[in-house]
Formats: sequence, structure tokens, C-alpha cells
Amino acid sequence: MKYYIIAGEASGDLHGSNLIREIKMRDPDAVIRGWGGNLMKEAGAEIVKDYRDLAFMGFTEVIRNLPTILRNIKFCKSDILFFKPDAIIFIDYPGFNLRIAEWSRKMGFKTIYYISPQVWAWKESRVKGIRDNIDKMLVILPFEKDFFQKWNYETEYVGHPLVEVIERFKHSPQANLPPEIYLSGDEKFKPVLPMIALLPGSRKQEILMKLPVMLEASKQLPAFQFVVAEAPGQDSGFYDEVLKNYPKAGRVRNQTYSLLMHASAACVTSGTATLETALFGVPEVICYKGSSISYQIAKRLIKVKYISLVNLIMDRPVVRELIQDEMNVKNIVSELKKLVSDNETKERLRREYAELRNLLSQGGNASQKAAESIVQFVKNRPVP
Repeated sequence: MKYYIIAGEASGDLHGSNLIREIKMRDPDAVIRGWGGNLMKEAGAEIVKDYRDLAFMGFTEVIRNLPTILRNIKFCKSDILFFKPDAIIFIDYPGFNLRIAEWSRKMGFKTIYYISPQVWAWKESRVKGIRDNIDKMLVILPFEKDFFQKWNYETEYVGHPLVEVIERFKHSPQANLPPEIYLSGDEKFKPVLPMIALLPGSRKQEILMKLPVMLEASKQLPAFQFVVAEAPGQDSGFYDEVLKNYPKAGRVRNQTYSLLMHASAACVTSGTATLETALFGVPEVICYKGSSISYQIAKRLIKVKYISLVNLIMDRPVVRELIQDEMNVKNIVSELKKLVSDNETKERLRREYAELRNLLSQGGNASQKAAESIVQFVKNRPVP
């Protein structure tokens, strides 16, 4: 069978790669082509567009890059027609994928969504389009199945793929090795102080907005080594420029999980990283700041109570969220001090994180379950 997969972000590349391996185990003759990154390529997919060329953040940034986005849509449609897949698998990345899904459905292709768009947060009106254009929806958050049922749309909960990814890492040989930390350029450094991890996002715009504030906080906590996790889609030279005024701050390359394995606390932007940090058991504070225009628009559109996945899944404020003006040096320092020194806070987070992991494990091994469902669906169901 032929599968076309579209993943537009680093997390989609990760989960897409694990899905590809599981599909190939169940369909050894599978031919897989699509959009993603090095991880999907290593898993056996032919990548025709790298996700790093697709990362536009916020409303104003999307408008500014609209011609590029439209060209990508046109190319994607022509490439699908060229490949003629038995099914198209969409992984998150809703702004782009939902447009391709609508077209794909009209062209008669089977459509599968793995990792649902977060329509429960905003643009709930998209559910009708999803119901009309997606033949099979595989969800990874426990509350999503009930949400879609309210719209008379049946979905399948497969569990969260990060649980298996992180458990696999924890039991790997590299889990016991401290990360290789760089101070500047290729100069390696072995810290003697406890580490605080900084995960400021994956896109240049958000990194430039958040990382300098996090680094300023490091000046008031000299007893800790602050270490930045470089995003896989960014060059190290970009971080050289951001870190040049903070010579004591380190960074890691492609070793975010090693950093979290050894960190005492973390400052994390919203998104998948908040969940990864929690599954590693690291006390964290959520730090989010966007451009003024993008933030004002988002505040009027987004309906959820929280911005971090940890709080959304647990439906309560497990971790502190510092949003926009609240994300300042004073508040970051205050929260980090509490996370590293207050035993009651640390014990509460330990209990909450354990409950979170149990919730996300209820669906089973997500990649395996998703692959089984996809292969069975593609082989058995005729095109409508």
C-alpha cells in the first residue's frame, strides 16, 4: 500500500517516524512519501518537503508568508496526484492539513488524521469540516473523544505517543549519560551546578521573544547552571547571537531529553514540550509571550482555560502559567525558586505528574495502536 504523510512541525516529524516504523511492521511492502523531517526520512519515508520550511508562527507571520503557503498548498496537491496514495495521513498542523484534507476528499482519496487539530481550543466550527473530510480520526488526548462525540463524530483514542517515546529513552543507555553542554561555538562544558532547562520553543520568532527573558532570570540564580535546548530546526549560529550577552548560559544540541533527565527545573514555552517535561518528572513553569497583535487576537479567539497541555489534560492548574506581561524576570525567578526548594511543591507535582501519565497511557502504545488501525482501515475499506 502507498501512504502519503503530512507533518509540518518537529513533533509531527517525531510521531510520524514512530508511526512509519509501526506501519512497515504491519505492511512490509508499504511505500511512504510525504512532508516531514530527518526522523521520518530515517524511518523509511521519502521526504519531498522539509517541515523547517513550513514553520510560520502567529497571525501576522502567516499573513506575511501567505504567498509561500499558497505555493506549498499547490505543490502538495500536485505531488499527491503524482504519487496516487492509497491513503493520506495528516499529523496535526491543522491550518495546512485541513485545506489539503478537503481537497483530498473531493479527489476520492482516503483521509486519516493522527493527532487531532485542537479544535476544542478555538475554531470549533472546523469540526463540521473534519467530520465531512476525514474518514478516520485518531485522537491522543483523553478528553478529545468526548468532545467529538458531542458533534456526532466517532473517533478512536489511541493514547499519547510521547509516553512510549519517553519511556523508551528512560530505559536507553544514553539516559544515564549527562548531556554534552556547549558554552559558545564548539566549546564543551561540564557543569558542577544543578541545571535548569530552558525550552523556549522551536520557531525563531518565539525563541527571540521568550529566551532573552528566561536568560535574564538566570542572572539572579547563580547557584544554577541554565542550559538552553536548541530546537532541531534551528542552526547553532542563531543561538550564538541570542546567547552572546549571557556567557554563563549553556546549550545542548539534539539532547533535550538528556537535559530533562538531569534538570532540577525547567522554563518551558507552551506546546508539546510542556508535556514532555512533565513526563520526565521535571518541575516546570510555563512561559509564553507573543507579539502584541497576535496575542490580542488569540485572546479573543481561544476558548480554553489553560495554554499548557499539562493543565488542559488534568483540567486544573497543575503547573504555573506565566502569559504575556506576567512572563517577566521577577515572576520567573520567583517560580523557579519555589520549584527547586519547596518540598511541598515538588511532592505535589510528583503526584500530579504520575496521574497525568496514567491518563495518557490508557489507550495503550499509541504508535502501535494507530498503525494497526490505519493499516486495517486502508486495506479493508473501499474509497467512498
